[in-house]
Order: sequence, then C-alpha cells, then structure tokens
Amino acid sequence: MLLQEKFRSIFNRGSETPVPARAPSLPSPGLSFLKPARKDATSTRQSRGLEQFFFNLHGQVGLSILDLAGASQQNIDFLTSLGHKIYSANVLHSMQECFGSDPSGQTNPGRIEYFLRSNFDYPPATFDGVLMWDSMQFMSQALLNATVERLADIMRPQSYLLAFFTVNDKVQEVASYSFRIQDNKTLLVTELGMRSTGHVFNNRSLEKLFGKFESVKFFLTRENLREVIVRR
Repeated sequence: MLLQEKFRSIFNRGSETPVPARAPSLPSPGLSFLKPARKDATSTRQSRGLEQFFFNLHGQVGLSILDLAGASQQNIDFLTSLGHKIYSANVLHSMQECFGSDPSGQTNPGRIEYFLRSNFDYPPATFDGVLMWDSMQFMSQALLNATVERLADIMRPQSYLLAFFTVNDKVQEVASYSFRIQDNKTLLVTELGMRSTGHVFNNRSLEKLFGKFESVKFFLTRENLREVIVRR
C-alpha cells in the first residue's frame, strides 16, 4: 500500500513499514531527549547530493523511493509529482525509541533486529532510491553495519542512496536535522537539536562501509557536511 493512501495513520505509529507486519514490541530503554535546537533553526540550502540523486533518476517514473526522515506531506507531494511511489520511516525517532540517544546503547542484538524490522522490513530488491539523510552518523558501528547490510538487500541493483555525514572529526555531538524537499536541488532544513555521533567518518571509512555497493561519490558543503551518493 502506498504511503499517500496511509498518510493519516503514520503519525499514530513510530515508523512506517507498509509491506510486512510490525515486530513484537520490546520494553523501552528509556528516552534521552536531544539538546534543544536554536531558535533560528530552519533554513533553505542548496544540495549537490540531492541534485545528483534526482539526476540519476531522471526520465524514469513509477520508481519506489524510501524516505527515512519521517512522513512529510511536502516530500510526498514532490516525489509523487515525479511519478514515483514513496514509503516512509522515521529512523531518528525509531533510534530514540529503541536505544535512547547514546550510541553506546546500540549494541544489543535483539534491539538491533527490532530496529531493522521496524524500519527496513521489505522484500529484497524493493527500492530504486533511499533518502537516508543524516541518520547514519548517529549510529554505532554495530548498528551501522547491520543497517547497511539490510539496505543492500532491499535496494535494487543500480539504485541510489543519499546520506549526509559531518566532516568535523573533533566533535562528539552534531546537530540533527529534518529535511523537506523544495525542488530537485533545494532543501528546507530544520535543526532538531544536538545528538551524540556514533563515531568519526571520513571518505575512506565510508568507502569501506559501502564496500558491497558499486560506487560512492562525495560532495562537500559549506555547512561542514559530506553529502554521499551511493550506487547499489
């Protein structure tokens, strides 16, 4: 079932997994809330990574896109206007629900599997594109490896993934954001608050992380972000 047919129900659920049944519930580990965002936390910015993502999909219709920033009517409208099907999950909310905000809590195998089933429980080769946004930089190595392994399974060959990572290797906390698509190269970005990073990322570590994928391409921004396009 497509997201636009289920949009109203999404906000009553922690995440959307339209194909299979949800995993059985686990007791909450206790939520540790983000540090508050700045008052001027919303801005518009150009994104080379987003532009490249849509360039790779240009001329195709009826593709299946997984948006992991949570259900957004703006993103739904934009992607469906291009003729694509959109599915959604709120990965940051799910991480908070499953692990709290401390990456060191993301090592329990049972909770990792519950997280994967809550957000990525789709048949193999379901998606032509995945908008991962900035959520991967808040994952521990164990959770990150498991997530990439699952993504490799549910993405089709020659499909694309977009992800953002901080380039600052001197900090232990970075801002977390929500992303709304204005057009094929412009984002409305809202800061949600500061969150602990899982570990430091650089080009080499990201190439190793996506070693099972065909290619990894990087774009650096003025906002100290590394925008990454990965080809399955």
